[in-house]
Parts: sequence; structure tokens; C-alpha cells
Amino acid sequence: MLRIVALVGGASAVILPGSTPKDYANGDAIPLLVNKIWSAKTQLPYSYYSLPFCRPEKVETERENIGQVLVGDRIQSSDYKLVFGQDSQCNVLCAKTYQEGEVKAFTERIEQEYTVNWIMDGLPAAVRMFDEEVPENVHYERGFPLGFSARPGGADKDLRYYLFNHVQFVISYHQEDGKATADAAAASDSRFRIVGFEVEPFTVKHAKADPGKADWAGNLKTCTATRPVSREEDEPQTVDTPGTEVVFTYDVVWRRSEDVSWARRWDMYLQSSNDDDIHVFSIMNSLMIVLFMTGMIAMILVRNLYRDIARYNEETSPEEAAEESGWKLVHADVFRPPVGFFGPMFLSVFVGSGMQVLAMSTALLIFAVAGFLSPANQGSLVAAFVLLFVFMGSFAGYFSARLYKMFKGKAWKRNTFLTAFSFSGGLLTVVAVINTALASSKSSLAIPFSSLLLLVGLWLGVCAPLVAVGAYFGFKSEEIKHPVRVNNIPRQVPAQPWYLHPIPSILVGGILPFGAIFIELYFIMSAIWLSQVYAVFGFLFVVLIITAITCAEIAIVMTYFQLCSEDYNWWWRSFLTPGSSALYLFIYACVYFHTKLEITGTVSVILYFGYMGMIAWCFFLLTGSIGFVSSLTFANKIYGAIKVD
Repeated sequence: MLRIVALVGGASAVILPGSTPKDYANGDAIPLLVNKIWSAKTQLPYSYYSLPFCRPEKVETERENIGQVLVGDRIQSSDYKLVFGQDSQCNVLCAKTYQEGEVKAFTERIEQEYTVNWIMDGLPAAVRMFDEEVPENVHYERGFPLGFSARPGGADKDLRYYLFNHVQFVISYHQEDGKATADAAAASDSRFRIVGFEVEPFTVKHAKADPGKADWAGNLKTCTATRPVSREEDEPQTVDTPGTEVVFTYDVVWRRSEDVSWARRWDMYLQSSNDDDIHVFSIMNSLMIVLFMTGMIAMILVRNLYRDIARYNEETSPEEAAEESGWKLVHADVFRPPVGFFGPMFLSVFVGSGMQVLAMSTALLIFAVAGFLSPANQGSLVAAFVLLFVFMGSFAGYFSARLYKMFKGKAWKRNTFLTAFSFSGGLLTVVAVINTALASSKSSLAIPFSSLLLLVGLWLGVCAPLVAVGAYFGFKSEEIKHPVRVNNIPRQVPAQPWYLHPIPSILVGGILPFGAIFIELYFIMSAIWLSQVYAVFGFLFVVLIITAITCAEIAIVMTYFQLCSEDYNWWWRSFLTPGSSALYLFIYACVYFHTKLEITGTVSVILYFGYMGMIAWCFFLLTGSIGFVSSLTFANKIYGAIKVD
């Protein structure tokens, strides 16, 4: 079993190309693109040029897909000059003198621990990190710090802010055709591919070799071909005093890579995020929950059911029939439609929306496991999420219509309207509220108006019509038939023990589905809120299957106990029992917020809890729908197996 799990998880580690490989020759210009600056403390990304860095005369913005826009990427051109195969030292990018407002902007972002993100040939800039306890353990993190703060001279001194104004680019390349060459410069006709992009930041207060010259280029005392920038010898560059002049410089080092091919160049980013042992433990934990539930059903539920069915089908006298108890007694009420405000209409809409989320999640993970949504294809995961959700609207309409028809509902237009607009419209409303808060902070995570119109267009122009199409086929399909008839007069429900009351049974039922996902949930949360790479979709797909099985089994067990207690109001209970796992997911999100994150600011809090609320709501619909459909199938099976008068 462990070997199978490892193979499934390992399948997702084989990264299929997210973009077409590009070949370079000696002397080719390599564009370096700047992206957003981001902080785990605020969760609010900003465009790179929101700070007064060196910038080209005309900044060109790269065309981005909807996924990149939604995660706040703003990819733009830069003035860094890199030529394939040509090492260079002490290149001066520009010199800038910062005034009070600009100094304040830098110090605020440094205090908030912002990191800088660059892109070269589709690779994000990586910083090599060492384990203090085990120095030989090396991992890579995307982006490098904007700067740092410290108190030079002791804790009683003023806090100073330092800026990383010098960077060393270490670019690795690989010759795909395998021809033997000493280096790139020795083979001008060869073609190469970039397989690594490392950045090492320095802070240095540059000085001129000849103070009489106004130009800094070729006039650096603190950085020459024979004397590189040094952390030990050079004075760091402060950026907390108005009138400070900062000189931005960079080095370029090219290294030939024999081992890393273009197809494996993302491995360096994934090594720090893939802890296979923990993922396998997560799978085994979930499997143990499923085996426990399956054993309960096999040893208790199925055994009791066979005995009950055999007893109920025996010929009995009127006196013996009057003394019967158990789930058979409610056969004339078990399929009575739910009543009240949250009756057949909302239940069918909820189940339909949940099936839409389930279909979207399944398709998304299938594409991800196949490698089409690899991290190399930036923004592809979020873009696929949006598009698949839209195109799975037909599932929502179909299942909602079939259930509503089963409940003898007549307001089919209202059912279709609510299915198309309640869930998707609610999500878009929350997104709009969050987006308003983001726009007030001028974060790049704020969705541009054109992209908002695109999302609304996808909803109204694609999702809603597909819901209507699905509803049409759902209402045209044959009605779901029940094996027993419903009496006109409802049977009185006897007093129930405390543990079968709605709230206790619902809350207890949600523990096991949440237990199946909570270990993997940590990695997912880290990927969302700590900007870590998550690529073990094979493990996640297995967890989804296990969670679905757990939801089905816990819903069936709790429905059986409820019917045995002669309580036939199981419709909403079967939905809410596994669906309550979403409550535990949101509680986990609150705990994660207070223990793992250092989020500050009202907008950041709105962002976090707004999106986690939407995730919990989607999980509620998904798990609840699985439980409801499973309980409905179970009830039809057991009541179809007995003889009733």
C-alpha cells in the first residue's frame, strides 16, 4: 500500500513543461522581468515599480492570463542587461537620491518584510538558503528580501533600515543536444537552455574611485573586477534618511549545468516543498479513517441490515407487527419531502452547487496530476479553477433540477434561477467586497475592472446558460422513484436521545471527514498564504477520493441510526452531517491565522477571512452533497429490499 501511495504521489513530481523551451546562443540578450513585491505579513502584493526603483524610460507590461491577474502578478520590463554566456561584474544600473516620501515607502516595506520577485525565461528568482543546524542541507526560496532592519551598536541604539542594492545573478545553462563544449563562449554555434536562476543580494554603500567624476559607471571604488562586493568589508546601504543616494549595481555569473536538464529545472523549487514522508503519513492517516468507517459499516451496519431485512420480510401476526420497532416503521414517511423555508428548493440548489464543486475539483486534479497545471505554467492553476468552475455549471443545473423534480417541485424557473445565481453570485459578491478593500490599499491583488467584467461575463454568458441547459435535461429526465409511498398524514417522531439530536450528531459527524484532510490542509494553506510551491497533486487527488468515501460512509451511518430511532427527517441531516467538516476547516483556518501567520492590517484580515470563508463554504457544499446523494441511495436500497403493506 505504501508503495502504491508513493507512486501516485511521485507521479505529480514529474513536471511536464508549462511553456515551450527556448534555446539561446552565445551573445543573445536575456530579458529580466520584474514582478510583484510580496509579504507574508500583509498578504498584499504590489507592483515592483510601486517603489522608486530604477526603471526603463518606457516600462513594458507583459500580457498575463486571468490566473496571473487574480494572484496579483504584474510582470514588467527592467533595465538589467544580461547577455548569454558573458560574465560581468559591477554593472551600474542607476543612482537615485531619495526624498522623505520615498524613504518612508522603503522603510515601511522593509518593516513589513517584503520580498522582491523577478523572472527570467519563465523561472522565478531563487535564493539559496542554508539550514543553521545542518549546513549541508540547502533549499531554495522564491524571491529575495527587499532589505532588513537592525540596531547597529546595541539594542539601545536607533533602528536603521538597510536596502539590498547589489545583486549577483548566478544563471545555470544546459546544452540539450549533449555536444561537448568547455563553456558557452567556446561554442558560438551551440544552442543552450536556461535551467537555473539564482540571486544573491548584498547591501553596500558604494563610493566613487574618482570623486571628481559625476558618472558612477566604471567609477566604483567598492566594486571592481579584482575587488568584488563584500559583506565583511563594505559598509551597508541605509535607506532611512532623506537625501540618501543609493547606487544599484549587479554582477552576472554563468555556470554550465551537466546534471539538470530543462525538463527538471523546477526541481530546485519543489525540493523544499515536497516532504514525501509527511504526505505519505497524511494518506495513511486518511486511509485508517476510511478503514475504520468501512469496518463499522461491514461489521455493524451491514450485519444489522441483513438481520433487519430478514426479520421485516417474515410473515408476522398483527400483534407482532404492532410491537415492531426500527427503521421499517417510518417507511411511509421516510421519503416525505422536507418542509419549511429551507425545504426542497434550497436543498436541491445546495446539492446541485455541491456537485458543481465536486466535478470542478475532480477535473482540476486530473489535469494537475497529468502535469498540465505545473508551476512552470504561471497562473495556470487559478485560470483552470475559474474556467472549470464555469463550465461545470451544467452539473449544478442537472442535479438541482432532478432533485427538485423528485420533491414534486413546481417552481422550476425559480429553481434554475437560484442554482445559477445564488452560489456563483454570492462568491462574486464576496470577491467584489474584498476587491474594494484591496483597491483602497492600491495592491496589485486588486482585480482590474476589465478582469472583473471578464469574470462577470463568464458567469452570465457561460455559467448561467450552462446551468439552464443542465436544468433542462434534469427536468426532462425520468423522475427519481422511491420504493415506498408516502402517507398523507405524517407520523409523529418519538423523543430522541440527546446524542441523536441535530446539533450533536451533525457536529460529531463532521470530525472524520475533516480528519481525513487536516494534515494535507497544512501544506495547502502554506502554499496559499506563505507563497510556497505545492505540486504533489497526486497525493491531493488520493485525499479527495478518501474524503469523498468518508463523507459517504459517515452520512450513511448517521442516517441509519436516525432511521432506527424512527426519526424520518433525514434529508437536511444527511447533508449537514458531513458538511459540518467545513466548520472545522474554518476553525483550523482561525488557528492557522493566529499561530502561523503574522498578518497585520484591516485589509489583510478581510482578505484572509474572506477567501477562507469562501473555501469553507465550497467545502461545505462539496462534502454535504456527497453525503446527501449517498444517504438517498442508501435509503432507496434498504426500503426497496423489504416488503411493506
